[in-house]
Amino acid sequence: MHIYLIAVGQKMPAWVVQACDDFQKRLPREMQFSAIEVPLMKRGKNADVQRIVRDESRSILQAMPAGCRLVVLDVNGRKMTTQVLAKTLDGWMQQGQDIAIVVGGPDGLSDELLQQADQTLSLSDMTFPHPLVRVIIIEQLYRAWSILANHPYHRA
Repeated sequence: MHIYLIAVGQKMPAWVVQACDDFQKRLPREMQFSAIEVPLMKRGKNADVQRIVRDESRSILQAMPAGCRLVVLDVNGRKMTTQVLAKTLDGWMQQGQDIAIVVGGPDGLSDELLQQADQTLSLSDMTFPHPLVRVIIIEQLYRAWSILANHPYHRA
């Protein structure tokens, strides 16, 4: 199974790249992980935010590899514990379908993209900076895998 993190924004700070690389190296071979960055569109003083969100969302869909299950992060998505994420990850692994986890831009995602999602998740009621979300996602995937593998990383 391959998990793609498709995120709006490029040129992440070194600490984000380092943390993501560290967790990516820890993942087992049967759980490949790749990040796909979609350019953040310019937002000016009188920007047409609806158009920007629509265009960023379309760029996300174009960047998504064919045949992936589309999992979207959204403030209105389902919240889950790490243990539930582990069960969800196990289901994804059993299905053998690749997964695309989407992180939108600062103004969110279009209704068009949200309607195409197979699953919509929320990390928290709090708002996190998008670079940190990348680290949280890969760390939680590793933690979920460690639960499934009875690895000592997760100590509940």
